Amino acid sequence: MDINQAIALLGGLTPATFMRRHWQKKPLLVRQAWPDVKPPIERAALFELAGTEGVESRLLTQDASGWRMRHGPFARRALPPLKQPNWTLLLQGLDLHWQRAHEMLQPFRFLPEARLDDLMISYASDGGGVGPHLDSYDVFLLQVQGRRRWRIGPVADRSLVPGLPVRILANFQPTEEWLLEPGDMLYLPPLWGHDGIAEGECMTCSIGFRAASATQLAQELLHQIADEIEPAEANANANGRATDRLYRDPKQPATAQPGRLPDSLRAFAQAALQRAVDDPAALDRALGALMTEPKAQVWFDAGAAPETGRAMVLDRRSRMAYDDRHVFINGEAFVAGGRDARLMRQLADQRRLEAAEWAQLGAQARSLLGDWAVAGWLRVAH
Repeated sequence: MDINQAIALLGGLTPATFMRRHWQKKPLLVRQAWPDVKPPIERAALFELAGTEGVESRLLTQDASGWRMRHGPFARRALPPLKQPNWTLLLQGLDLHWQRAHEMLQPFRFLPEARLDDLMISYASDGGGVGPHLDSYDVFLLQVQGRRRWRIGPVADRSLVPGLPVRILANFQPTEEWLLEPGDMLYLPPLWGHDGIAEGECMTCSIGFRAASATQLAQELLHQIADEIEPAEANANANGRATDRLYRDPKQPATAQPGRLPDSLRAFAQAALQRAVDDPAALDRALGALMTEPKAQVWFDAGAAPETGRAMVLDRRSRMAYDDRHVFINGEAFVAGGRDARLMRQLADQRRLEAAEWAQLGAQARSLLGDWAVAGWLRVAH
């Protein structure tokens, strides 16, 4: 993608300009961002998918008695009648289950894929919505069927209405209001309040970009790094003796306080932990593996060995990334260099390798990618 070329998706802005002016700064409304857009999934197929195990779905209803929320899967008869107002069906990660939804994400690849969360689809009857709320992530709200009225505004008071199954702002004060029709799109930075209400039957696609908290990221990285630390037996020297340091305390005096932790043990533990987190390669591997780890509900169907003379594409559920030394796919890290690294990075960027490019891979890299194909991570292009 040419990030300096103006595109309709961003209202005639270039991706570079959009990122500079709007990303994590201020909202952007784009009329006809996606002309002639069609829902990525038909209503009947959406309802059927919401009844499938392993698909994350929620049903929100509102009436005189208040808000109710239920989690799927849902049998079709468990969903309200189409003419009943004020209900919403949310299906998370539609791009993992439906190819057309996955394809709708491709125009947004001017953003790092490590930030991409998923495409959620919201089906709503007349009056349906989830109430005024805010999100901790960036989101593009693309209207794909029917009409939805959005009210948005900065949030000074984040307090919530107590006792509800949904997180609704108690004192939402919108500053702008728009009616979105098919093809219209609204970008919202994190923590902007918004409330979308369907006017008639409608579908909205939400393309969300995740943002881990510092605490969450530190916890998950430490877990990843810990998984990489090998036991001393795996690090024996040529004489068969363990090279990993053992805690020693030859100067430990007799103590009248046996329950007290020795200061020397604390220092030994701190030094061991510091060595683990100070290893740049370990941190790089942990971050890449973490950012490409598939979601818990994702599984891959077994694939087949690559076919000679055929282009290969990443499966829609595969997550792939790279840094200066490694390539990462679905939570695994591999060292790559030279032409093989260039071609693997191209696969991560474009999600596709042409047949001629596949043939340029070295034997070891071709074997590795062949294993990915057998695992279902990579497939023959159609």
